[in-house]
Amino acid sequence: MTDALLVAVLGGLGAATRFWVDGTIRARGRTILPVATIAVNVIGSLLIGLVAGAHLYLGLAPTWQLLLATGFCGGYTTFSAAAVETVRLAQAGERGRALANLLGTMVLTVAAAAAGLGLTALWAG
Repeated sequence: MTDALLVAVLGGLGAATRFWVDGTIRARGRTILPVATIAVNVIGSLLIGLVAGAHLYLGLAPTWQLLLATGFCGGYTTFSAAAVETVRLAQAGERGRALANLLGTMVLTVAAAAAGLGLTALWAG
């Protein structure tokens, strides 16, 4: 199987996982922010940080980094949905919530990626 086909398969698995996680969170009820999308992106950023760290510090092969980060995590995370949800909040006159969603998403996802990289650096010793 070529790398591109494997990326596509893992991307599909990531998207299916996102669909399940998103639906599970949304089923708990309405929230003032799109918590499901935030959670998906934070979890995905942590995973991408772990994969990048495994490559940098633990010797994960570049092919596996490509397959896991671009494939699974790329299919799992959804920056575009976060962008649309932020714009829709602003269009609805919820500018404070839109700003909270934008800043919260950026801060939490970057922190999660940093945590993933940091954890693998610790594991590497």
